[in-house]
Amino acid sequence: MRTSLKEGMSKEKYDPPDPRRIYTIMSSEDAANGKKSHWAELEITGRVRFLSSSLWTLHHLTALHLSDNSLSHIPPDISKLHNLVYLDLSSNKIRNLPAELGNVVSLRELLLNNNLLRALPYELGKLFQLQTLGLKGNPLAQELLGLYQEPDGTRRLLNYLLDNLSGTAKISTEHPPPRSWIMLQEPDRTRPTALFSVMCYNVLCDKYATRQLYGYCPSWALNWDYRKKSIMQEIMSCNADILSLQEVETDQYHSFFLFELKEHGYDGFFCPKSRARTMSEQEKKHVDGCAIFFKTEKFTLIQKHTVEFNQLAMANSEGSEAMLNRVMTKDNIGVAVLLEIRKDFLEMSSGKLCKEMDKQFILVANAHMHWDPEYSDVKLVQTMMFLSEVKNIVDQASRILKPCVSGEAGGTIPLVLCADLNSLPDSGVVEYLSTGGVETNHKDFKELRYNESLTNFNCNGKNSTNNGRITHGFNLKSVYEDGLMPYTNYTFDFKGIIDYIFYSKPQLNVLGTLGPLDHHWLIENNVSGCPHPLIPSDHFSLFSQLELLLPFLPRMNGVHLSGRR
Repeated sequence: MRTSLKEGMSKEKYDPPDPRRIYTIMSSEDAANGKKSHWAELEITGRVRFLSSSLWTLHHLTALHLSDNSLSHIPPDISKLHNLVYLDLSSNKIRNLPAELGNVVSLRELLLNNNLLRALPYELGKLFQLQTLGLKGNPLAQELLGLYQEPDGTRRLLNYLLDNLSGTAKISTEHPPPRSWIMLQEPDRTRPTALFSVMCYNVLCDKYATRQLYGYCPSWALNWDYRKKSIMQEIMSCNADILSLQEVETDQYHSFFLFELKEHGYDGFFCPKSRARTMSEQEKKHVDGCAIFFKTEKFTLIQKHTVEFNQLAMANSEGSEAMLNRVMTKDNIGVAVLLEIRKDFLEMSSGKLCKEMDKQFILVANAHMHWDPEYSDVKLVQTMMFLSEVKNIVDQASRILKPCVSGEAGGTIPLVLCADLNSLPDSGVVEYLSTGGVETNHKDFKELRYNESLTNFNCNGKNSTNNGRITHGFNLKSVYEDGLMPYTNYTFDFKGIIDYIFYSKPQLNVLGTLGPLDHHWLIENNVSGCPHPLIPSDHFSLFSQLELLLPFLPRMNGVHLSGRR
C-alpha cells in the first residue's frame, strides 16, 4: 500500500460551508475587462418544485443548498455532480432518493431532515466519506431509525446499507473480463532456453483489511474467509512457476497458503517482519511478511535467506542519525531463495543430460518496502540494502556452487527481483534499480546525512563510489515498462504503480506479461477503489513469462520449462 492507509490513517479534516453565505455580483465593468468569477457553492430557494437539467452540468460544484423548497424527487443526474462534498435537501417533500446518489462518493455532509422518506436506497452505504447524515423529521422504518439513533449512528447506518447492498443485486455479479496476455517477443530458437513464469502479488493481509481503511468495501467482502478464496483463485488462474507474495500473515502462511499451495505442487519460504522476534507466539501469528513459492517439479531449493533492514541499518549507521532514527525504526524485510532448475527439465531430446549443463541456478528475491510517502529516503536506503545483500548472496553462491554459465550469458547467477516498493516509476528507488545507481545527494534522500553509511551498500565496494554515486552491478530491467500497467495499487485515494518485477539481462528475457484489469469495467461498475467484492486485494497481481538463456551448445534443441498455463 502506498498512501497513509496501512499503518494508521486519520480522517481528512472537513470544514462545512459557512452558513453566512456571501453574495457578490460581478460588475459589468469587471465582466467587460475579462474578469472571471470562481464559485463552488450554489443556493436555490423559493419553494422550487422542479430543478433545471442545466444544474447537472455544473460539475465544479462542491456545495449545493436546496433546502426549504417543494421538491418531491431528485433525479438520478445528481450523480453527475461528483465534486459535491455538501448537499442540503432538508425541508422538502422528497419521498424517495435515487440510487445514483450513492455514487457521489465525495460527500461529507448530506442533510435530508424534514422530508417524507420512509426508506433509503442501499446505495447510500457507498458514501464512505460521509461524516454527517441528517435524517430527523422523516417517517423512516423503525429498523433504519433504530440504527440511526444509536451512538455513531451515521456510521452504523451506512455500514448496514452497504453490507446489504449485495442482497439487492446492485453490486455487479459480473466478474471483470479476463486480463489480456501481452506477447512481447518469441523465445530464442537458436539456443537452449528454459521458460518459467513469475507472479508478484500483495495479497492485503487480514489485519489491514478494515472498514476504517477501506470504507467503500462491504465488511463481508473484507472478511478473510471470503477474500482468501478469491486470492487463491487469482494465484491458481496464472499457475505461475514462482510466486512472490507480500503482506502474508504468519498464521495464514502456515494454515492457508502453504497448505493450499503444497496441494498444487509448490513449496515455499516465508519470513515475517522483524517485530515478530520480540513478540509472543500468539502475537506473532498476525505479523505479516514476504513469501516465495516455487513448483517442486521444476526447482530444487538450494539456499534461503532473510534480509532484515533494521538490523542492517544498525550495523552500518556510521554515525548517521538519519540511519538510526529513520531507517532502523522500520522493520521491513526481504527474502531470497536460490533455486536449481531440476535436471529432468534440462534433458535434451536424446534423453541424456548434458554434463556441462548439470547446474543451472536462479535467484528469486522478494521484498516489501516502507509504506509512508514521507519516507522516500527510507525506501531508497532499504532498496540499496536489499540489492547489496542480494549481491553478496550471488557472489557467495557462485564461488561455492560454480554454476554453469557462459560469458555470453553474463557469467553469473540470473536474478528475478519482485517487490512492493511503495515507490512510483519516477522515484529514486526505481531509478536506482533501473539505471544501476543513484547520486548520494538525490532529492529522495531529503538532504539528510546518509553519505558515509550509504557507501557500505555500494555493490561495487565501499571505496569504489563513483563521483558520489551508489551503484550496483546488476543489469536490471522492469517487466512492466512503457505503460503496460497504468496502476498496480488501486484505492480511492491513490492509484499508481508501486509493484514491480525486475529481471537481470542478458541472461533473462521477458516473453510476455499479463495486461491490466479492464479500466472500462472499473468505471462502468463504479469501482471507486479496491478491495471490492470481486477483487480481493487493493493490489493487482503481476504475472510474466521469462526465458533463461542457457550456455550455447551446438546441436542442442531448445529446453523448455512449461510457461503460462
